[in-house]
Amino acid sequence: MTPRQGDSRRGRPRQGESDARRAAVLEAAFAELVQHGYAGTTMLGIARRAGASKETLYHWFGNKRGLFAAMIRRQSELANAQMAAALERRSDPRETLTGFAVSLLQLLLGTYSITLNRAAIAAPELADVLLAEGRHTTGPLVADYLARLAEDGELAIGEPEDAFRLLYGLVVSDSQIRVLLGEPPPTDIQDRARRAVDRFLTLTAHGSGGAPDGD
Repeated sequence: MTPRQGDSRRGRPRQGESDARRAAVLEAAFAELVQHGYAGTTMLGIARRAGASKETLYHWFGNKRGLFAAMIRRQSELANAQMAAALERRSDPRETLTGFAVSLLQLLLGTYSITLNRAAIAAPELADVLLAEGRHTTGPLVADYLARLAEDGELAIGEPEDAFRLLYGLVVSDSQIRVLLGEPPPTDIQDRARRAVDRFLTLTAHGSGGAPDGD
């Protein structure tokens, strides 16, 4: 029996179905990563867990590094959308920056981010991808926002990127490295975020000398 006019070609998934299958593969890859670590995770194991063929995975991602790069990219896109939303809320700078700081800590100390960072530590070839898709895309979003605050007379800063580094350091401190080393994530994220933003605004207030220059 021939397909009716307008039917999709047999065997070719629709775009929504293809996106869902790719998402399922990425979730399966994360589950394998949690269970086996990067070195112990294989394309075959991911394919079996996702109910897909190994050939499909190679076609979509090229190799294991490409698949994990896609995982990092997907996480980064979600995170940057969340960060951008936090920075675009119509509220006073303290509230906006505190919302950003909370989102940042929840992201960096969450299971997904910690697992990907551990994979990057174990596999240096992923480190560049993690930096390029994470820190190097989030940073400019925040720096642009800080530059707008400075133009409006809300902050006294030098280079916006240096100001972002100051804010990032105050917010994150040593919390991520401690969780990477095995400590449980802190439970006082809201308080940490609020204290960090208070310190940042104190250091960048007019008359304080502005944010210190970066290295």
